[in-house]
Amino acid sequence: DDTPTPRWGPQVEGAGIHHNPSPGPAGAKFLYGHIWVTIAWIVRHPRWGAIGLPLRAGLYVRQKQIALLKRWYGVTFQTKLELAAGLVRWVADWLRYLGKTLWVVADGAYAKRPFLKAARQAKVVVVSRLRKDAKLWSVPRPPRPGQPKKRGPKPTYGKERVSLAKRAGHRGGWQTEEFVLYREQVTKTFKTFLATYRPAGGLIRVVLVREDDGWVAFFCTDPQATVAQILEAVADRAALEQDFHDLKEVHGVGQQQVRQYGANVAVYHLNLWLHTLLELWAWAQSQAKLCDRSDSPWDNAERRPSHADRRKALRRLCVQTEIQSVSRRRPLSRRLRRLCRCLLKLVT
Repeated sequence: DDTPTPRWGPQVEGAGIHHNPSPGPAGAKFLYGHIWVTIAWIVRHPRWGAIGLPLRAGLYVRQKQIALLKRWYGVTFQTKLELAAGLVRWVADWLRYLGKTLWVVADGAYAKRPFLKAARQAKVVVVSRLRKDAKLWSVPRPPRPGQPKKRGPKPTYGKERVSLAKRAGHRGGWQTEEFVLYREQVTKTFKTFLATYRPAGGLIRVVLVREDDGWVAFFCTDPQATVAQILEAVADRAALEQDFHDLKEVHGVGQQQVRQYGANVAVYHLNLWLHTLLELWAWAQSQAKLCDRSDSPWDNAERRPSHADRRKALRRLCVQTEIQSVSRRRPLSRRLRRLCRCLLKLVT
């Protein structure tokens, strides 16, 4: 994710001018700031749906800007794919004791050989978007009955090219089914098949989804995965985009007045872990404790509490605990308690 920063100058180590993914009304093609490759644990709350818990991140620095950082701190250049591969290896080693298969859902930009190879070596299942011009191959055909066996290993890739555009343009093979995506039940028209993909190292499950403005393609490195599992994983990835929004708007990532490389990395991770700890604290809290929308009757009262609502609730609890500790030593009058409640509401 691109994190803009108002701290301008060459002394802000690790920051640079990067392509702006969302230019907005101003139309700025570039922005100044840091680029973070972040991994998060996506969990499903029984009432609020998918929630992302950020765990760790790597700071991407362009190769032509890393010379001084290498001299001062020994930082070596790594591409975004290499940073993501390192994060996947780290989390796979960390969670190996669970004895469960780890699934990683990534942006389509990471559906490339360096990342997919590292995930395959770590025995991690990857779900991602597939380019419409991806070079797919057919599944190798089994030997015919009675045909003499050939020496050597069995082929991994088929001999026929698979065109996603032709598969999507063919009228046959489409299916319609209902899925629960983004906490809503929706009907999707899809087509699924097996293919082989060299960047993934072999067999994959491909899912084509027909949308109003065309079609999109997704894949999973587990050929036994169902369409529901793949589409739900893709939808749950939106929780990570929400994390990036909350880290910037709620916690103010990029605004901390630090300049050294290590300080920037440390501050970003402190914000990541604060975000995760706050979400864990709010996990078992009721919606009534986390947000009160009585002052905003135009808002949807059933909307799930935002990360900002959860942080405000924790602030209220901290201040309320302080006031209660004082009132135990010296009882407060009814008027003063009412005034404290009003001040508490204004502060939080």
